[in-house]
Amino acid sequence: MSNTIVGLPERSEAAPYYFTYIDRVQDPDIISVLESQLDTTLEFGGKISDDRSLHRYAQDKWSIREVMSHVNDTERLFVFRALWFARGFASPLPSFDQNTAVGGAVADQIPWARHLDEFRVVRLATLAFFKNLPRDAWMRRGIASDNPFTVRALAYIAAGHLSHHAAVLGERYMEAGSEPA
Repeated sequence: MSNTIVGLPERSEAAPYYFTYIDRVQDPDIISVLESQLDTTLEFGGKISDDRSLHRYAQDKWSIREVMSHVNDTERLFVFRALWFARGFASPLPSFDQNTAVGGAVADQIPWARHLDEFRVVRLATLAFFKNLPRDAWMRRGIASDNPFTVRALAYIAAGHLSHHAAVLGERYMEAGSEPA
């Protein structure tokens, strides 16, 4: 189960929109990618001060804390979907409004160090889940947000989603060249 290289998802494993995330990850060993991102993100995040974590690059955009809160919530969501499908539940799962979630999280009131600790714990839980999946569970399918997914695609979406937001942080929130994961 662990050390299983599951391979890259095929186009039939998720709706086209989600390949904006999946295509960011070109390594067939998704466990190694998730592990590497954990280290890289914590290292990068450790260089951001508590004050800097409140920065917004525009008035109507999320703060760095809100971005991290969104990353944490969304990773939980993708892994819950993977759990649901891997365990054989057939009922479709609802959609997720990211702006409602960020608004409800009051992320700017939580110290930056706690956001990073939450990321660490969430990612470790993600890794534990995927490392313990039986081989046949990776290709199980389900519906969420009216879209089809395989468990394998959801693992790649989680990694690609973090990669996407790391790039946004690097491009819009930080100085050039200081992007995590």
